[in-house]
Amino acid sequence: MTILYSGHLKTKHKDFVVKRLSTKYISDILLLQDTVMEQLEDKASLEKLSQDEFRNILEGNGLMIGAFVENKLFAIRALLIPPIDDHHLGRFAGLTQEELPKVIYQEVSLVHPEYRGNRMQQQLAHLIMNELENSQLDFQYVCCTVAPFNIPSLKDKFNQRMKIKALEKVYGEKLRYVFIKDLLKEDELEREENKFIPMDDIEMQQRLLASEWEGIQLVVNKDKFYIQYTKRP
Repeated sequence: MTILYSGHLKTKHKDFVVKRLSTKYISDILLLQDTVMEQLEDKASLEKLSQDEFRNILEGNGLMIGAFVENKLFAIRALLIPPIDDHHLGRFAGLTQEELPKVIYQEVSLVHPEYRGNRMQQQLAHLIMNELENSQLDFQYVCCTVAPFNIPSLKDKFNQRMKIKALEKVYGEKLRYVFIKDLLKEDELEREENKFIPMDDIEMQQRLLASEWEGIQLVVNKDKFYIQYTKRP
């Protein structure tokens, strides 16, 4: 299988490669997901995918790439082409019905606990978005969800210049930030009107998001987490 990228793990002093994944790696993917889940203090922060959901992506309804060291899969990143249904994230993000087919999701992102500290989330994010750009898939928007206080995932999304458009219960009763990025438009994040809201103040964040504000950055001050909100142009 074609190697998309070759790099070096600083924490392990080993080389790694990134490849496009196929269905033959499903057992490795499931094992990696279980390993990551076991190490999480807050297991509700990760929405596990089933074998069928992984297979759906690998059989053509998205893209998935994986990082290997000595033929061992230690990190993955996936994009999903979602069905157009009542739970479509584009609806939470304020898109019209006509815009929903233009949305692809950033799905699961997993890094084995032993390989953290190598910026793998960021590297794989860059690589999979390059794969999307070079593919025949035609999408304008990327959407995803992140649980409040899932700090690594929040940093990952903001580093990609994604924005919070909603804070709602999705996947049943699970509270999630809904992020979106317009791949065809890169506007300035810094604007004149800004508010810094504690992450645990859910009600205030929801009020702002309902009145033309959007979240653009994670801020840490004296061990307390804030989301920077700015007025939409």
